[in-house]
Amino acid sequence: MVKKTGRVLSGVFICLWMVSCASPGNGDEELVLYARSRELYGEGRFQEAAGILKDEKKFIPALVLRGKAEYLSGDLASAEKSLNAALALNSHDTEALLFLARLYREKGNKEEAGIVAEKILGNNPLDIRALRFAASLAREKGVSGEAASAAFLDRAVEASAESALVFLDRARLRWAGGNSSGALEDIGCAKALLPKDSPVLKSVEKLESIIREVSS
Repeated sequence: MVKKTGRVLSGVFICLWMVSCASPGNGDEELVLYARSRELYGEGRFQEAAGILKDEKKFIPALVLRGKAEYLSGDLASAEKSLNAALALNSHDTEALLFLARLYREKGNKEEAGIVAEKILGNNPLDIRALRFAASLAREKGVSGEAASAAFLDRAVEASAESALVFLDRARLRWAGGNSSGALEDIGCAKALLPKDSPVLKSVEKLESIIREVSS
């Protein structure tokens, strides 16, 4: 009797496993829609990208993507709802905050845009996009905002140098692993971020020269 019961239960578990493998769950469908929306977004088909995710309510990356697509397609009202829905689930989502700041600026609410930008910088003082956005807002104030704009841009330059060092670290790691083409790609990104008078630039160019010489 025990053996028979065991065989029956085993059969039930196998059937359940087959069903679960044959039909994707809600999460799988959600990811498929998100992936397709990202493709359309990358192609500049913003209305279509937003439309695919119109029923999304809980998946934060999809809500943010929908908000960005709606913003870029000119539907500011829908974009604001989508971005706020994402922020209700994660109030520190940088991408959602950045596009919300841009949206407020587009609507002429520059004070609110500045508050949102400052929130991003409160979470990450070296966020380059937020620093450039804040600098641009300050510059729009005219002479009175020039000092603040310059200060934001100075911090952005520092952040760019820090990002360049990250690329340099990965370039060394890739080169050590035998990926010279990937290392050179990272070095190119590092050079693009560094000011021409940066002392770090010499180290980057020296490493680039070594990798090219060894790889040739």
